[in-house]
Amino acid sequence: MTVTKEPLRRDADRLLVIAGPCLAESRDVLLRVADHLVKICAKLPVQLVFKASYRKANRTSVEGFQGVGDDVALGWMAEVKRDFGVPLLTDIHADAEAAMAAEVVDVLQIPAFLSRQTSLIEAAARTGCVVNIKKAQFMAPDDMAKAAAKAERAGASEIWLTERGTSFGYHDLVVDYRGLVIMKATGLPVIFDATHSVQQPSIGATSGGKREFIPYLASAAMAVGVDGLFFETHPDPSSAASDRETQVPLTDAETLLHRCLKIREALR
Repeated sequence: MTVTKEPLRRDADRLLVIAGPCLAESRDVLLRVADHLVKICAKLPVQLVFKASYRKANRTSVEGFQGVGDDVALGWMAEVKRDFGVPLLTDIHADAEAAMAAEVVDVLQIPAFLSRQTSLIEAAARTGCVVNIKKAQFMAPDDMAKAAAKAERAGASEIWLTERGTSFGYHDLVVDYRGLVIMKATGLPVIFDATHSVQQPSIGATSGGKREFIPYLASAAMAVGVDGLFFETHPDPSSAASDRETQVPLTDAETLLHRCLKIREALR
């Protein structure tokens, strides 16, 4: 069943910025991050979409923290939307979650490991939300046109494609910037995920990462001409409940955005 929903529309004149904490781990973290991002983005030529996962279904270890409970986390996210007037993005993991999350958020994200799941993409598309499909670490960039076609046929209001790195060896990722060009040939907005692209999946009990490379990979993506930048940010990444090694310190978010915008403006 298709849900009637006023779709979020991307402003093509502004850099799309999808940013927020990896996980809705606490109300305080969500509100602090949202307050900071909304304030800095209000001064910049960007379109902000606040992101947070209400639950992390893909954990390295059985001991990994998955969340505080779907209803609680989505309630906090609804509060962010109400108080700050910012559109929301979250990822879903099963078909039945699409309609539940769509009651709160504007963009439903298909996680990279699930980006070939036809029924999940279709369920997201039928909600009326924007569908953001993350390219799997094992997929070729031209395969994303096939994933997008599934969402389009199911009636998606708008479709975005996100690059997050390709498996390279056993515990590392690499970004092939040719893939961004190939994905842009679809005519759909292409977003670069700067934080998951530096991840080292399952390197220990939790995934590791090389945070110091985030600005450089993001800069290269801007030079290619992507439509958006995705990054996760936290007031204190070392204490984050997930992705501690790859979240951008909240105090560095503005610097990262200024760097990327300078490159984008130079190209224009």
